[in-house]
Amino acid sequence: MSDMNDKVALVTGASSGIGRATAEAFAARGARVVLAARRERELASLTNEIQVRGGNATFIITDVSKAEDIQRMVAHATQTYGRLDYAVNNAGIEGRIAPILDLTEEEWDRTVDTNLKSTFLCLQQEARAMLQAGRGGSIVNVGSVNSFIGFPSGSAYVASKHGLVGLTSTASAELASQGIRVNLVCPGMIDTPMHQRARQALGNELYDTFLAQRVHTRRVGQPEEIARSIVFLCSDDASYITGTTLTPDGGFHLTI
Repeated sequence: MSDMNDKVALVTGASSGIGRATAEAFAARGARVVLAARRERELASLTNEIQVRGGNATFIITDVSKAEDIQRMVAHATQTYGRLDYAVNNAGIEGRIAPILDLTEEEWDRTVDTNLKSTFLCLQQEARAMLQAGRGGSIVNVGSVNSFIGFPSGSAYVASKHGLVGLTSTASAELASQGIRVNLVCPGMIDTPMHQRARQALGNELYDTFLAQRVHTRRVGQPEEIARSIVFLCSDDASYITGTTLTPDGGFHLTI
């Protein structure tokens, strides 16, 4: 992949899972990384780890459900490093998994606001910063295999992830001619804290049976595997890829 020395990458949800792995992958390629999430201890620890390895990173505590936090986050990136080249909108929640008839309006709003509205707000601020700098850039939104596959009791989560498909393709149509590529990565079953919660709820035996029957690779993916996909889409090696959906899911969606 192309060299990322001195480029600046912003990653939301960077305190764990795919976000953490993506921040590490950018730093390993020489990019200066801005870490954003709600958990200060985890952000500080990762920032220190990247710096110990010779990388360059900073962090800012951010709740992406708050527009003012997003504005501060992007301002922190541009004020600290003078530019923004890559942005990864990864922060999200599963919300309450419950039958649609039992889900409250507040629970629906929390999930959709955190997963979909926040991505719109992040993308808007990130694109403005990139356009102002005049260097173009690349934005990757992180969806899910549930961006096109529903499951019982997941109405709010699934709807929020479906919305990212339309948001990404529309943003690409508007921004690509101005030098900003926008793509969507839709991971399948990845070994993250969210995955561990689902495994605990369903039980290991049922979960392993599901993997064997539905996932071609017969295993869950690792955050580092998704991180490599994200970094590729940001890189110059993906210079003609925009508005697309990449689905690193071990073949899961092909068996539905």
